[in-house]
Amino acid sequence: MSRLRHPLSALVAAAALSVPWVAIWATGGELGDVGTVAVSGVAVLGASFLLAWAAETAEKDVPRAFAIAVLAVLAVAPEYAVDALYAWSAGSGGATAEACAGLAPEFIERVGELPAEQITTAQERLAASCHDANLAVANMTGANRILIGLGWAGIAVLTVWQARRTADPAVEYREGWLATHVRLDRDIATEITFLFAATMWAFLVPLGGGIDILDMVVLVGLYVVYIGIIIRGDVEAGEQHVGVPAYLQQFPRPRRVATVLALFAYSGFLIFIAVEPFAHGLEDIGKAIGVPSFFMIQWIAPLASESPELIVVSVLVYKARSTAGFNALISSKLNQWTLLIGTLVVVYSLALGQYGTLPFDRIQSGEIWITAAQSFFALALLVDFRISVREALALFVLFGSQVLLEFVFLKIWEPFPEPKFALLLAYTTIYLVLGTGVLLARRKKLRELFQMTAATVRDAAGREPTPDHAD
Repeated sequence: MSRLRHPLSALVAAAALSVPWVAIWATGGELGDVGTVAVSGVAVLGASFLLAWAAETAEKDVPRAFAIAVLAVLAVAPEYAVDALYAWSAGSGGATAEACAGLAPEFIERVGELPAEQITTAQERLAASCHDANLAVANMTGANRILIGLGWAGIAVLTVWQARRTADPAVEYREGWLATHVRLDRDIATEITFLFAATMWAFLVPLGGGIDILDMVVLVGLYVVYIGIIIRGDVEAGEQHVGVPAYLQQFPRPRRVATVLALFAYSGFLIFIAVEPFAHGLEDIGKAIGVPSFFMIQWIAPLASESPELIVVSVLVYKARSTAGFNALISSKLNQWTLLIGTLVVVYSLALGQYGTLPFDRIQSGEIWITAAQSFFALALLVDFRISVREALALFVLFGSQVLLEFVFLKIWEPFPEPKFALLLAYTTIYLVLGTGVLLARRKKLRELFQMTAATVRDAAGREPTPDHAD
């Protein structure tokens, strides 16, 4: 093997992508918006490869589901950072439900578009904080819908496309219009079931007047129970790895574990310092060309912060490991739909200086409902552990058309009051009707899914956490 093709060369090359941004971050250098987006974006790319390799290497020592869960948490860490930033701003500015209710929505929206230096009065500062509370919810819902509408749908199509080259065993060719599908790992029954539970709870969140302590207890509790189950799983024999993971798995166990932890820590550090400037740089570029800030926060910033995860999964698909890729996407959706929502109230309350409910307006209630409904429909498609090309396209078309209608046509055509809220409810209804129809058709598969999860829970309850495995 030539030195250039040695796995260490790939490892060093990926790490080298981060060096320019680390140097700029450490020295406090300024690059301007375009330069910041370019250099921090390259660092995120390098971090994504390091994350993928660390997770694949870790599969030798811990249950694959747990390794993927760790990967998923780190990959969506930028989303946590952006959301926490707005939740903190809302709390530190005193944006309580009572205070925000005393301000006109139009005033809150107008002040929210102003540069910080133009916000001078106490009332304007309060309005800006209320706007930040709405942005925290908008960023969260946008990220979740992107994850399914672009992530799940796009990776399914990419997997089928790549199978022509990789002969991915997860791809099954079927007769019929776009009927070829990707088979999913049946071991993700637990993730899908917990996602169902979190999704059903999400429909109730707007009814409580904001995100409160009960939401935190239920949603974070679901994730804690889920982690407790999968960490008790067996270490699978796994599939044969190649390249960097195969090389690292040859290390003696202490050295291998230290290397994996170092890769996780460094890539997580890169994501922490690079993605927020990357996202804000994109926002500033958008504002400079006349794109509304709310659009940038809900769609462009989450798209940027989700990029490490989508790159990681694309790498797995390229290596014919689409099963692991989909597992990572579903695990990411689970932790975003539980930890991300549930912990916002903690950040908000810390900034507020006392316990409080993170408030949001009526439009954000609609955003939560449509996000929950999209999740419901997507999970209904997965209860038989497969997703076809046409199902993936259905997810993409529904997602894309809603965004297009909201931000293009409704700007120039308002046939009824509150057109955005009406549009959100209309798409929520479409998702729910389609999802219910699919579940009725696949009710036997749904019952089998819950039975598999129940068996997994029983096994985990009677098993000690997976012991360390020596070479």
